[in-house]
Amino acid sequence: MVDLQRLEDALKRDGGQVQEAGPADAVDGVPAAAVARPASADGVAAVLREATAQGLVTVARGAATALDWGAPPERVDLILDTTGLDRLVEHGAGDLVVVAEAGLSVAELAETVLGAAQELVVDLPPERLAGGSTVGGALSTGASGPRRLQRGGIRDLVLGATVVLTDGTVASSGGKVVKNVAGYDLAKLLTGAYGTLGIVVRAAFRLHPARPDRAYVVVTGPPADVAARAREVVASQLAPAAVEIDRPAGSDVAEVAVLIEGTGRAVGQRAAAVAEVLGGRVQAAAPGWWAALPEGSTGSTGDRSPAGDGSPAGSGGTYAKATATLVGVAGLLAAAREAEQRYGAGVALRGSAAGVLHAVVTGTPEATASAVGHLRGAATDPRDGTVTVLRASRAVRAELDVWGQVGGLDLMRAIKQQLDPGRNLAPGRFVGGI
Repeated sequence: MVDLQRLEDALKRDGGQVQEAGPADAVDGVPAAAVARPASADGVAAVLREATAQGLVTVARGAATALDWGAPPERVDLILDTTGLDRLVEHGAGDLVVVAEAGLSVAELAETVLGAAQELVVDLPPERLAGGSTVGGALSTGASGPRRLQRGGIRDLVLGATVVLTDGTVASSGGKVVKNVAGYDLAKLLTGAYGTLGIVVRAAFRLHPARPDRAYVVVTGPPADVAARAREVVASQLAPAAVEIDRPAGSDVAEVAVLIEGTGRAVGQRAAAVAEVLGGRVQAAAPGWWAALPEGSTGSTGDRSPAGDGSPAGSGGTYAKATATLVGVAGLLAAAREAEQRYGAGVALRGSAAGVLHAVVTGTPEATASAVGHLRGAATDPRDGTVTVLRASRAVRAELDVWGQVGGLDLMRAIKQQLDPGRNLAPGRFVGGI
């Protein structure tokens, strides 16, 4: 039972708000009892301290663009809305560093630093950017995009973070902070942990100078051929900013697009050199599919869930993240076509030729589970590749383990036990029921 009055009292000095949850206040189909919206890190600490004292389960929420990723939490007593923490704390343009609160939208942050000809190279899918995806949400889901090939994912860009633990302790680690927690790099530890270890309230990031000129080199062909050419470009001295592959569901062809960034004539010269390697064409604009999540096969039937029930908007499919080695991408593409032919599912793949791809699988729950299993079989060891189901209907989840084989699970559980011994933060959302 949630004591709203005690939660309100905890936020009196903060100026935040507490209210009963409404019909829209759910996490992956699990309804909440209350929603708190603090306006400061101290407010987050106060409300978490009180929530834990009441034995409540708390789930953090930003713009909710990926709130149904991972697994549903065991229960939700309190949603902690971080959008009240939406300030740009510091932009050290000379040091290429920015510090922002967790509720600030990534799009707003990007627009601000672009004014200094700088950028945070996260490359969120357009769907999430348009939905207002926040700094905290991007960290929680371990976001990355096409340009991770050169710059890395958000985990590589975060310098430090201020985090509130379940007992209300405010802890910091990394750069641009005052108090450090010995033994843990909290910023990286919480990246991709889906809010199960602590709630990020502020983070510092490394920026890069914006590269004003771009060219794309595009070629289409059989998936194995496309993967081989893409691998050649990745391993070359041409320094591409991104090398992306798109294979629509049910297709016997794939497209590779290479992004060249820089300044002036050098961009065109390098693009021409890439075109020679690929045998492709140079164009000024990105392909229409660039950076977006793939779409499922519109011809598939089966497990299509209503909006809000765990299916990608407009796709009627199961969304997964697949990783592979540089040479393993070709095997993943081949496995997608084999799964379609064997199980009657649709498997769309899109992402980095260096081995981080997004998949949308369409079909019945049984066919979807079999197709995911076949994709996982493309790598014999988790170190060589994984397939993690991030968004799926309940019927699909009943047919498979959404996380698949994961190494280091005992260590992850030990960290959860140390940072959240009462399992008060989003229990069940992360791998192994963490």
